[in-house]
Amino acid sequence: MAERGQEWQGRCCRAAKKRLPVLRWLPKYSLQWLQLDFVAGLTVGLTVVPQALAYAAVAGLPVQYGLYSSFMGCFVYCLLGTSKDVTLGPTAIMSLLVSSYAFHDPTYAILLAFLSGCIQLAMGLLHLGFLLDFISYPVIKGFTSAAAVTIGFNQVKILLGLQNIPRQFVLQVYYTFRRIGETRIWDAILGVFCLIFLVGLQQMKKGIPRIYQMERLYVRASQLIVWTAATGLSILFYKLPFMTGQFFYCNAFFLAARNALVVLFAGLAAYSFQVTGFQPFTLTGATPQGLPPFQPPLFSKVTPNGTVSFQEMVQAMGAGLAVVPLMGLLETVAIAKAFASQHNYQIDPNQELLAMGFTNLLGSFVSSYPVTGSFGRTALNAQTGVCTPAGGLITGALVLMSLAYLTSLFYYIPKAALAAVIICAVAPMFDAKIFHTLWLVKRLDLVPLCVTFLLCFWEVQYGIIAGVLVSGILLLYPLARPRIKVLEHEALFIQPASGLYFPAIEFLRDTVQKQALSEPRLRSVILDCTHVSSIDYTVVLGLSELLHEFQRRRLSLAFVGLQAHVLQVLLAADLEGFYNFSSLKDAEKTLEEELCSASEVLFNDGSENILPTSGIIQ
Repeated sequence: MAERGQEWQGRCCRAAKKRLPVLRWLPKYSLQWLQLDFVAGLTVGLTVVPQALAYAAVAGLPVQYGLYSSFMGCFVYCLLGTSKDVTLGPTAIMSLLVSSYAFHDPTYAILLAFLSGCIQLAMGLLHLGFLLDFISYPVIKGFTSAAAVTIGFNQVKILLGLQNIPRQFVLQVYYTFRRIGETRIWDAILGVFCLIFLVGLQQMKKGIPRIYQMERLYVRASQLIVWTAATGLSILFYKLPFMTGQFFYCNAFFLAARNALVVLFAGLAAYSFQVTGFQPFTLTGATPQGLPPFQPPLFSKVTPNGTVSFQEMVQAMGAGLAVVPLMGLLETVAIAKAFASQHNYQIDPNQELLAMGFTNLLGSFVSSYPVTGSFGRTALNAQTGVCTPAGGLITGALVLMSLAYLTSLFYYIPKAALAAVIICAVAPMFDAKIFHTLWLVKRLDLVPLCVTFLLCFWEVQYGIIAGVLVSGILLLYPLARPRIKVLEHEALFIQPASGLYFPAIEFLRDTVQKQALSEPRLRSVILDCTHVSSIDYTVVLGLSELLHEFQRRRLSLAFVGLQAHVLQVLLAADLEGFYNFSSLKDAEKTLEEELCSASEVLFNDGSENILPTSGIIQ
């Protein structure tokens, strides 16, 4: 009994650790890890706040909803996530999808987060993460590249201060160039300056070595204070040889928080103009202060024309209920796998599904729209030396502090500065090299890439669906048209290069008939099935008809190299005239003897050669 109790206790412990990954690393947590996680969480928090404000605009929602969507994932993933590096929150791609399916309405966006969370939870519990395997890499790159162009150009009108530009991409391009003369010069100057500043800081970051030494926590805290007072000096002197490792660290932290710095400086400039009574910039405007109420999402919406029911809201979101959960999962798992491989640990895709599902489900209770893993913030998290998902707790706390105390300051943030942040964030998503790479490696893969890329400019869901369908066709085509090797001897030798499934049987029959039955010189056929690992009932019927045709012509169709389970299927079908040989030499010898025997019978009495019924010749 004691042994059974211990065994049961061990199973429960393993199950708990599998479903709550926090139990794996929490017992080993150390002060050294705390130092690294604190700095990483703070650095990511300084990045997520300005990005959240900007991504809310991409989603077509008020800016506070970006912050509402930024903290729940930090807390949930700390408990349920299997990657130490991944950070969940609003992203450019997910914001674009929300813009397409939530119609710029917070009620729809929050309900979409709730339903996406439910779907992701169900997929995780049913272990359906394998569905992502059917979305090929060219489709992913086509979508992300199109999303980068769409999101980036969508910010151009904000950068220029243009108003009332359509959101549909083609019309947006047309009207942006048509109304370029209405550009607000101050918005354009500020936006271009912020872009140059962000790009310059990005280039500076490449010249800073990564420091691996472990400073004490109070040393790092003092560094942050010094950094706050001396950012200007760090820009001017960041490459001088007399710098210590600690000063390098301050510069790295400074450059990692470049988005926050750009927004801060732009806000200070706007506030300075506001004090003088002249405001040349388009500002973000008033943002509600305080934390969002914890309440379930609305399952109906009251409008001036009546009440929109839950069913009507679901129908309106349509394909978004499939696209949003799948793309959210795809982005998170792809990022998690990349960083897990880089840092030598493993993730569980189904557990990632559960983490994302709970994040979106619980996030909908705090007015969040759907979120997913962020590549940029995850890379920043890893580069700053995060050790566990506990770094997300610091990031989440910083977002909550911003909501509680800083929202009044968001009024002065120029929209052009946020547009510059978004453009710099999505620019790396456009991968121009992939077109050249696929041209060199496999040109056929350019078809789903280009189809997805082009159609995503029309509608995102059409681009993704079309790309998946084209990839599916390219995947299934070899099954319907397998390569068939044909060698001519006394008997015709035909060898399919892969398995036989129902789409391929007509092609195989046409090939055999064309090679063996359509010419004046009729010949027997040896079908080498060495590479055939499985067949289905449609193939069995097709082979039966082919055997019947050969019998009618008084010829033989023999099989060679059948695997045991395939042979068992054909024997169970009891096909008339079925032969199986263990080797090609035996098949040729037997068929030659039968042809000679049949010729003698026909020469002597003119009677037909009666072939024996099914059998196995070893």
